[in-house]
Amino acid sequence: MNRSQAEILEEYGPFPGTDCVHGVSHDGRHVWFATGDTLNALDPATGAVVRSLDVGAHAGTAFDGRHLFQIAEDRIQKIDPASGAVLATIPAPGGGCDSGMAWAEGSLWVGNYQGRRIHQVDPNTGAILRTIESDRMVTGVTWVDGELWHGTWEAEQSELRRIDPQTGAVQEAVEFPPGTGVSGLESDGAGRFYCGGGRSGRVRAVRRPGWGAAVV
Repeated sequence: MNRSQAEILEEYGPFPGTDCVHGVSHDGRHVWFATGDTLNALDPATGAVVRSLDVGAHAGTAFDGRHLFQIAEDRIQKIDPASGAVLATIPAPGGGCDSGMAWAEGSLWVGNYQGRRIHQVDPNTGAILRTIESDRMVTGVTWVDGELWHGTWEAEQSELRRIDPQTGAVQEAVEFPPGTGVSGLESDGAGRFYCGGGRSGRVRAVRRPGWGAAVV
């Protein structure tokens, strides 16, 4: 297994009125991050919050190319990012114990924190299609270039882990400095992971392993 130290490229925040950053997603331009009662769009070029949607936003966030999906307590909301309207809801697989979320292969991939697992979920019905077990508490989840990554946060230690999507075996780990938590997680599709920082109120950009120093 490859193991490395996280290279933090940028820190955004803390943001006014934000006590905690939960889920994180990326729509190709903005970084969306959940803060409890709002879902916010961050311009990573300037560090400014350019939009806020008044929706429940208590855990993971995902983007399917058209809609945002947001965990609010025990449900997953499908949201129109233009208007902020909630178009549909499905039950969250963990019943309120869910953490991160990602979109890939026509499914939602939902982390269950205390259950130490990732569920593949039908976005229309909420049915669990399969489950991947982990040996650590799962926070954020992301897919990039066919790789499944998830965050962990346990005993003040956090990592990003690339796992085998069939077996859950850890193939690569990126360690964060002690006390630097990872809540939400999303890739920009290139050289950066965006990570929620929990109660620090921050979002951090971290270099994706294998991408050189020229990545901006």
